[in-house]
Amino acid sequence: MSDAKNPPMLVDTLRGSGGNSDLVLIVDDVPDNLAVLHDALDESGYTVLVATSGEQALQRAAQARPDIVLLDAMMPGIDGFEVARRLKADAATAHIPIVFMTGLTETEHLVAALEAGGVDYVTKPIKPKEVLARMNVHLQGARRARQEAQQAGQARNALDAFGYASITVRMPEGKLIWQTALAREMLMRYCGTSAPVTPPAILEWLQRHLPDAQQRQIEPPALAIAQGAASLSLRLHQQTGHDDDGDDWLIIMREVSDTAVIEAMSLSLKLTAREAEVLYWVVKGKTNKDIGEILGSSPATAKKHLERVYVKLGVETRTAAAGVAMKRIRELQPQFEI
Repeated sequence: MSDAKNPPMLVDTLRGSGGNSDLVLIVDDVPDNLAVLHDALDESGYTVLVATSGEQALQRAAQARPDIVLLDAMMPGIDGFEVARRLKADAATAHIPIVFMTGLTETEHLVAALEAGGVDYVTKPIKPKEVLARMNVHLQGARRARQEAQQAGQARNALDAFGYASITVRMPEGKLIWQTALAREMLMRYCGTSAPVTPPAILEWLQRHLPDAQQRQIEPPALAIAQGAASLSLRLHQQTGHDDDGDDWLIIMREVSDTAVIEAMSLSLKLTAREAEVLYWVVKGKTNKDIGEILGSSPATAKKHLERVYVKLGVETRTAAAGVAMKRIRELQPQFEI
């Protein structure tokens, strides 16, 4: 069976060559707050991710493993306190320092922030210089933790960051014996199952195609599990183990949708969410006028975002930018039709 290439590791992609740039996740439901901090941190050389809700923050943290989180305490839905508790409860994100941003100065709220897992807090209105100073203190420990994690080897979990979730299923028993965090979320969302249960559709697919994979070295066709406009694509990657109880098979999963492509482009090309959206529609052949209508803005705004994309990608024309994006999309989403 052919061995497909693994995607580049997101942590290295985001932090640049050598992995020296710290990755900061800012979580706030107020766009103006995000903009002020994003610009200040970006100018200071940090790589910045943003989230506008608790749900999005948990997803970003699980996928990208930031070095530090700047977390708004009061948000609708899942508030900052609950986000912090969940991050600290997950072994994969428990080491990440959390600095709360709060307009609540009463002692009980500050204590609650620290009890939820925060290492520090800053009060609103936010002063970027103060945030940078606090961050530098806590990032020293985060850098050590990152080096230890890299030394320990997190290859499979790093696949999650590019959206390539993975699971291991033991056959013929059909038991799901290992999964990444993203795989857990995807299987629950698409199949309504959790480990050690292997979704029936996946189990049937394995039972049907494994004989050819083992005996004739034929890679089986991908399995697609549809849900609305999106689908979950699964590919049998390789056999990873064998003992008296059976064979272990590694399966790579990828969500295929417009949203997933834009998200991956944003992370891998170091674009803002809106810049990635604009570039995506350029790849789709849309004009600035079309893009403005799709995104609810003006053609001039679309053009402005595109000019920033040119600078970040090191290109000068619309065609060149589209070429870079198409190459990356094919790497990230081979099944996606451009």
